[in-house]
Amino acid sequence: MRSPFLVACLVPCLLPAQDQSPKPLWNGKDLAGWHGQRHESPYKLAAMTAEQRAKLRAEDDATMAAHWRVENGELVNDGEGAYLTTDESFGDAEFQLEYRTVAKADSGIYLRGCPQVQIWDTTEAGGKWQLGADKGSGGLWNNEQEPRFPPVCADKPFGEWNTLRIRMVGEVVWVWLNGQVTVDGARMENYWDRKRALPATGPLQLQTHGGEIRFRNLTVQRLDAAAANASLAALRGEAFTSLFDGKTFAGWQGDRDSYEIVDGAIRCKAGKGGNLFTEKRYGDFTARLQFRLPAGGNNGLAIRYPGTGDPAYAGCEVQVLDDTHAKYADLKPYQFHGSVYGVVPSQRGYLRPVGEWNFEEVTVRGTRYTVVLNGTRIVDADIVELPSALKDHVGKNRTEGHFGFCGHGDAVEFRAVSIQAR
Repeated sequence: MRSPFLVACLVPCLLPAQDQSPKPLWNGKDLAGWHGQRHESPYKLAAMTAEQRAKLRAEDDATMAAHWRVENGELVNDGEGAYLTTDESFGDAEFQLEYRTVAKADSGIYLRGCPQVQIWDTTEAGGKWQLGADKGSGGLWNNEQEPRFPPVCADKPFGEWNTLRIRMVGEVVWVWLNGQVTVDGARMENYWDRKRALPATGPLQLQTHGGEIRFRNLTVQRLDAAAANASLAALRGEAFTSLFDGKTFAGWQGDRDSYEIVDGAIRCKAGKGGNLFTEKRYGDFTARLQFRLPAGGNNGLAIRYPGTGDPAYAGCEVQVLDDTHAKYADLKPYQFHGSVYGVVPSQRGYLRPVGEWNFEEVTVRGTRYTVVLNGTRIVDADIVELPSALKDHVGKNRTEGHFGFCGHGDAVEFRAVSIQAR
């Protein structure tokens, strides 16, 4: 995005390290820290008045109290009532818990208030093989397009405790049931609105119906940016080719004098601009990188740039922008971070705080653009028939060109830059 503002600070302030050790999610004694919540859309809840939410909470807390109890250090539900829901919300995190259930029971773990990691009776006698129960618990049962069922049935017999480990980074979920992988880095779809990305944060909920279920040893480990990025980098990492050696501009051309290499990252010099782009040209590809923004920082990813002219017009530019800054309060939707500038607006609200490294993947296949920010898909659109708000956007539907960075005067940094040509 073009901007008259310059950011003088060369290095973004570094945030203090987070304590990432596992913490108890339940005190083992009572229901403090939890409340009742029925199966309800977070968007519907957000649209309610404070009075309406309070009334609903009171009703759900009453059914929670009637159907949940604590017994011998275990949370016990009789198969009815509101779902036990954390007062606290979580973003990127890893959860662990143990559960024990009975025949005919059906349950699940709602992540960020969205269903769910499935728990159910996997026997034929349970009567749900037609729904996929024979494939086992631990899958993302509500997915429609993404992986839904586990590759292995890892459930223990009734009467034994099962151990669930769930890691979530953005919309990406990993699940281990009794030590076996049942979800391997799959995107969890938003059950409440499949056109929208999952909420960035939300509560953990213990869903129950149909029979008694018990939970114990519940813990949560919040993941900072470094841990979250490491999990995302491990996905299909071997298929990517590095574009940046961390030391030199080998393989790059263009406005090199406007960029510098600092601590293994390419950084646009404050007050400078211009385009730095690869010597090679690409057609269909996935680019993967990490970036860090100063407050109000502005840059862009040049996509299929011909090598001359403005990449936003001669090819396409995917926004790299601190769209949370007050000076950008009047942005048009197609200017949000991750948008295909002038063409496709992104879903907003998934940037990490200023000073943290963000992880992004941009995939172009033909004229279809997919942008995944910190594990959350914020753009997925074919732009071939879409109009551009940019006058003379002659390169909108280009099918090959260079990849690079579009400097707009701010000290935005890039590292771990790689590509997978398709």
